[in-house]
Amino acid sequence: MADEVTTQNTQPKAVPQASTKTLLSSRPSFTGGRRGGGGGRGGMRGSDRGSRRGGGQREERARPEFDQKTLNVRRVARVVAGGRRFSFSVLVVIGNRKGSVGVGTGKAGDTALAIEKATRDAKRHLLRITRTANNSIPHILEAKYSSAQIVILPAQSKGLIAGSAVRSVLELAGITDVNAKIRSGSKNKLNIARATIAALSLLTAPQEKFKDSNSKSLSNSPTTNSKI
Repeated sequence: MADEVTTQNTQPKAVPQASTKTLLSSRPSFTGGRRGGGGGRGGMRGSDRGSRRGGGQREERARPEFDQKTLNVRRVARVVAGGRRFSFSVLVVIGNRKGSVGVGTGKAGDTALAIEKATRDAKRHLLRITRTANNSIPHILEAKYSSAQIVILPAQSKGLIAGSAVRSVLELAGITDVNAKIRSGSKNKLNIARATIAALSLLTAPQEKFKDSNSKSLSNSPTTNSKI
């Protein structure tokens, strides 16, 4: 007797597919977009960057006490056994435009290092002068340094009339209403700047002159050794 074999349908049942509208509605919504906004991932990254950078506010740099100006940069050479060594010589003037001014020089193999040396030298030789109420000088000033000779005259309500290194020194000193003339034919900016400083040294404060005179008198006074 032949065995009866029952065959079953092995095909899987069809699963009903969801409609596209149902899938779109089930997705989470991002209101911020890719890079912007506050709800999406881009918004979170932007907020993190803002918090790490301090809220996007930059710190204000402190203004330096003195303004400086480079008057001259020269390349100089020194002859040695192996050849010539080159370096840079720099002339710098500094001032606070309120009566303090100084001139300094520096020499180094790099320009930036030479400027730094010249600035330190100018701060060591800082000069404080007295001005009038309208930022002028009370009387005529005349001075000579090496081959440079200058004259500075008060000129009320005419502005600063000067040229070459004299103008830079007077500007940083805070003197505005004067008329300066270079009487010599010298074109050396270092000598002209030194002559300007020598002329302005006649306007130093009386207290500083009193201190200088006291120091000179003490140095020149004879020392007496008293024996008991």
